[in-house]
Amino acid sequence: MARHLHIRCTVKTDRTSANERIRAIGGVSPDGGRWTLTQHQAISQIEDGTSVFYIETPRGQRSDVIVAVDAHADKYVKTVADREQPEKLLSLPNCP
Repeated sequence: MARHLHIRCTVKTDRTSANERIRAIGGVSPDGGRWTLTQHQAISQIEDGTSVFYIETPRGQRSDVIVAVDAHADKYVKTVADREQPEKLLSLPNCP
């Protein structure tokens, strides 16, 4: 069964391409420990069913994170509510 991980922060880049804007995602695990995964690791875990990632809006609405593919066939993560750019993930604070 997949583990559900709440994304609370991101490591951003200065790139403008959708697939290059996020370097890593992070959060707090149920036991209170911090976790960080590269975008590549997160994509692998989504695709193999190991993890389900999500964010929560300030109003408590959950938005699942999916793997998207850009016009050049490059994979990246974004929420189901995002269009091409991963804006909801980019709006999260920077990971420590």
